[in-house]
Amino acid sequence: MSDHYSSAGVNLEAGYESVRRIKSHIDRTRRLGMVDNIGSFGGLFDLSLLNIKEPVLVSGTDGVGTKLKVAFMLDRHDTVGIDAVAMCVNDILAQGAQPIYFLDYIAIGKNKPEVIEALVKGVADGCVQSDCALIGGETAEMPDMYTEGEYDIAGFAVGVAEKSRLISPLNVKTGQAVIGLASSGIHSNGFSLVRKVLFKDNQLDPKMEFNGSTLGETILTPTKIYVKPVMAVLKEIKVAGIAHITGGGFYENMPRCLQETQGLKITKGTWEIPSIFGYIQTLGNIPEKEMFNVFNMGIGMILVVDQADVEKTLTILRSHNETASVIGEVTDTPGIVWA
Repeated sequence: MSDHYSSAGVNLEAGYESVRRIKSHIDRTRRLGMVDNIGSFGGLFDLSLLNIKEPVLVSGTDGVGTKLKVAFMLDRHDTVGIDAVAMCVNDILAQGAQPIYFLDYIAIGKNKPEVIEALVKGVADGCVQSDCALIGGETAEMPDMYTEGEYDIAGFAVGVAEKSRLISPLNVKTGQAVIGLASSGIHSNGFSLVRKVLFKDNQLDPKMEFNGSTLGETILTPTKIYVKPVMAVLKEIKVAGIAHITGGGFYENMPRCLQETQGLKITKGTWEIPSIFGYIQTLGNIPEKEMFNVFNMGIGMILVVDQADVEKTLTILRSHNETASVIGEVTDTPGIVWA
């Protein structure tokens, strides 16, 4: 043990204990292609085992943002790792790629092995949900950067797709159907506004009752991971477009899967908007358009498919316990209009 390093605020022994604790969680994420070299300087993955003729690697990186402040408030750390994975793998999925491996980065003010374990447990849970191997990561104890009890977590994921199967806006055609997949709630975007409305402007207690749970637990609900149901669709349906509805809500994200000359007609009332959004809108006196420009409003991902493939697509999604519905169609006018 380094006494001088300890006096500077870094506990090497706590770091070793954290590594010991997280090994069992890493083991849960094993999948075809994962190479046993945890503890080495770089994570390895054997792509040759996947039997892909023309592999294209698709990468994504993201964090959880100020949703972490809610985790600090509740002293609940076992779900935000799922968010870190979800934000990366759902983006990769939007290109038509299967996520294959993930690396995490945790920066913390004071290394508490039980907190690190909870964070990595969440990451492993997200990796299991997305059939993605956790092949490495980094934990940095930085007492002068983060106060005790605070941390940041981010992730990096890589997926793979057959070159011929990549999702491209060039495949989207006017008149195709837009299928919306339900979100699990706020996911991991817009939390600066969420916290302002709930905890700064109105100083609500995060432990207050809300819809059979607490307000804090409701907004801490992990981001939904869509990998397995959407990959099941991609095996049977020629999907023209996919959009992950993250920061920027409907207006910024939905057009990202379209050609520049195209837009969407979205029909209100075709999906259920979780009550937390209406609560935030009313409490913050936020215009409806701004809500749809900040939050997912109950739709975490959209798929664009031919009208002839709608029923089969919905059947596949529902067989994977997804709540999905037709929410609109592609138009030949840029932007989003409401019906």
